[in-house]
Amino acid sequence: MGKITKEKMCAFYASDYHFEMISLPYISRSIDENKEIIILTENNLEDTVQTLVSRMNLKDAKRNQILNLDWKNNDLEKFKEISKNSKENKNMVIFIKGKINYIENINKNIEKWIDGKNNINIINCYEFFEVENNIEMIAQKYDKILGTSREQEINF
Repeated sequence: MGKITKEKMCAFYASDYHFEMISLPYISRSIDENKEIIILTENNLEDTVQTLVSRMNLKDAKRNQILNLDWKNNDLEKFKEISKNSKENKNMVIFIKGKINYIENINKNIEKWIDGKNNINIINCYEFFEVENNIEMIAQKYDKILGTSREQEINF
């Protein structure tokens, strides 16, 4: 078994559609790498993601894989999924989207649901307008920042 990693990345979004435009290329690549994708969100994203994906030039199989992800705000179900994936040693990408308090609480809770033997990429996604005066301070806590085109190393 390879090295265990728990990579921390962040992203900043202006709206639900913006979050989805930032996350979908990364989600698509992660699906191709057979990673389990979990989206913990403070609000339901089903309608916005359906609208956005319907306008994208995607093959039907990829469109269905993206739409079959759970875009609802049902944290308990997702924590159960994280626990199951962790027990099965699956590689996971976990998006946490919401306000600062939500992100902090979810991160604390994730530790209780994983066994520490997994490769996990956690991407904390902050609402730009809530954190705009603290973006640099927040970004310094992370290895990478996820943008629309790709993830970038953070160098201050």
